[in-house]
Amino acid sequence: MEREKEIDVMIAEACHEEYVDTILQTIEEAAKVRGTGIAKRTHEYVAQKMKEGKAVIALSGTTFAGFSYIESWGNKQYVTTSGLIVHPDFRGLGVAKRIKDMTFQLARMRWPKAKIFSLTSGAAVMKMNTELGYAPVTFADLTDDEAFWRGCNGCINHDILERTGRKYCICTAMLYDPEDPHRAQREAAAKH
Repeated sequence: MEREKEIDVMIAEACHEEYVDTILQTIEEAAKVRGTGIAKRTHEYVAQKMKEGKAVIALSGTTFAGFSYIESWGNKQYVTTSGLIVHPDFRGLGVAKRIKDMTFQLARMRWPKAKIFSLTSGAAVMKMNTELGYAPVTFADLTDDEAFWRGCNGCINHDILERTGRKYCICTAMLYDPEDPHRAQREAAAKH
């Protein structure tokens, strides 16, 4: 894929703040098209992730191509990789996988003993997570950090999460546990 070579995937920095509104708009539009929920994030929140070195951005020259960020929860025992988005002009080029791989490595580097989790309703993200060693889990296996769960308040499916006592929702919970003795078997099976 010739166009894929033109896309740089990197850890975002403060200088990338100029892309925040485009990122937020792209996320919102994608959620509408898919009819799925999404945790709402503010300009300030995303810009802060960039300043802290907790975000990954993909650019084709100076054109926004994709984004994701990480955040620690529960006294750094858990980390999420969140907000994965690829601009429609760059979909189908492997950009999401490159971003997901980089956010995963960034999370492992910053918090090597933390469990990494992802909430998603997308089959493509589930496949990428599985290839990285994540396993589907119940919501009870995730952080109990109230600050994390407040992020779901802006999702159109939040009522489901609340009605079920935070046990179920439309999203699938997936967890990478660095201490899981069965992870290597699952990773090998996922590659075949």
